Amino acid sequence: MNKGRVYLVGAGPGDAGLITLKGIKAIQQADCIVYDFHINPRLLTYAKENAEFVYAGKRGGHHEMTQDEINAVLVQKAKEGKVVCRLKGGDPFVFGRGGEEVEILCEEGIEFEIIPGISSVIAVPAYAGIPVTHRKIASAFTVITGNEDLSKQDRIFTHIRASNAPETMIFLMCVKNLETITGKLIQEGLKPETPAAIIRWGTRPEQKVITGTISEIAQLAKEHKISPPAILVIGDVVSLREKLKWYEKKPLHGHRVLITRHLTDDYLQLEDMGAELFVFPTIDFLPPEDYTELDKAIENINEYHFIVFPSPRAVKFFFERFFNLGKDIRNLRGILICAIGKETAKSLRNFGINADIIPDEYSSEALVKMFKEEIPRRFPPQIDNKISLQNKNNLVTLSESEESPPSSNTIENIKILYPRSDITLKGFVEEMEKLGIKVDAPITYRTVKPTEHGKRLAKFLREGKITIATFTSPSSFNNLIDILKDEAKDMLKGVTIAAIGKTTAKAIEESGYVVSIMPEISTIKDMVEAIITWVQQK
Repeated sequence: MNKGRVYLVGAGPGDAGLITLKGIKAIQQADCIVYDFHINPRLLTYAKENAEFVYAGKRGGHHEMTQDEINAVLVQKAKEGKVVCRLKGGDPFVFGRGGEEVEILCEEGIEFEIIPGISSVIAVPAYAGIPVTHRKIASAFTVITGNEDLSKQDRIFTHIRASNAPETMIFLMCVKNLETITGKLIQEGLKPETPAAIIRWGTRPEQKVITGTISEIAQLAKEHKISPPAILVIGDVVSLREKLKWYEKKPLHGHRVLITRHLTDDYLQLEDMGAELFVFPTIDFLPPEDYTELDKAIENINEYHFIVFPSPRAVKFFFERFFNLGKDIRNLRGILICAIGKETAKSLRNFGINADIIPDEYSSEALVKMFKEEIPRRFPPQIDNKISLQNKNNLVTLSESEESPPSSNTIENIKILYPRSDITLKGFVEEMEKLGIKVDAPITYRTVKPTEHGKRLAKFLREGKITIATFTSPSSFNNLIDILKDEAKDMLKGVTIAAIGKTTAKAIEESGYVVSIMPEISTIKDMVEAIITWVQQK
């Protein structure tokens, strides 16, 4: 039997940046990822395209799968020969039942590897500005499970009676038994005025910290409606919070931003300023089902005067096919390259091509206007059987005998290649053809609507955990509405919408929603800056 391998990975307490490099590598290698509720969904974006996802749930006593069912899935997938990543919150061996899961793997003879994670024991107090030890205040800390069988109380608290050393106590999973825990501590001799803090959703946008004394913290938790997940910290170190708190001071703290396309580095500034990113691409991209039109254009590439690339994806899929057909960059000699947007131009540079034209505006109307001006300038009347191609920095003169686009004395003879997606509107093509300019627009890639993790997104929206939603195209918005179905209106109520471009904004507003954030320049970087400005002005 072809047995696979299981990686038991600690994902940290919530902040996506608190996973280890080795943990990310395990996610990237996995054929199947079995994950819990508390996992930051952004971590799942590291998975490879064909990875299988199994949601194990486990939230505040409510389980999507029982522990036995989780164990069975790990064994089953490994025995199918798959690399399995068991992704658990915090550290798998700190009250995470990791030991139980590994025991089963041992019994079944399945190879495994343990990848520790940053535990909430230290991370959550740190994000609340509470050091668990301090040279002048606490020389030790004790970690105790707060949902332990209450019949074991004597054993749990024995060390408190025996020790006189200054110490920090940390109780995990404690909300249900909070009153019993604090009452027992006071009964066993801890001073009622000892500082205490209860921290809910530590390291996440909704982090909430309540401080008081152990005699009052249970009542304060009730008044502030604290529910799991939360930890209790008891000790004099709690008094340092007001001085050391830092996380809540970040400008975007409290915001969770929905990203409806694949994550790029431009979005990460939002994380740096305290926001959490929920990455849920509503559009994915695949090669065309039929290459006939694209192959014909590539085989006759020297007939074109311009190639207009509307997006980085058009660049990627075009050149994948271009090279697969045995072509190379020399076949583009003499053709002027137009890149719609800075990101598209950047993608072209990855292939060693500097775009000749990068329009200032990206709408179809602006593009048509630009070409009406550019074509006469770059293709003046033919003189002495030669064509003059005016470049930005120099004048290049090519003889018709060399491999180059065909000569033309009039605008009607100009020919443009426009590699596009299957859903791209043909406004540019139609307007150019009205001028008599031939535009070939072969489908170069197609869009599909992924639904993976849609259930999780819907849950976050229902609970009001998404504060800002971003859209970069009409399709990214329309697909989300289609995924959410009849609940879309209610789910997006109260969510601030940010959009790139007038076309995207129009599609959103025609559906009855309000666009509150729209950058003047249609780039992700500018949208991110507009979001930051909007939040700071609120």
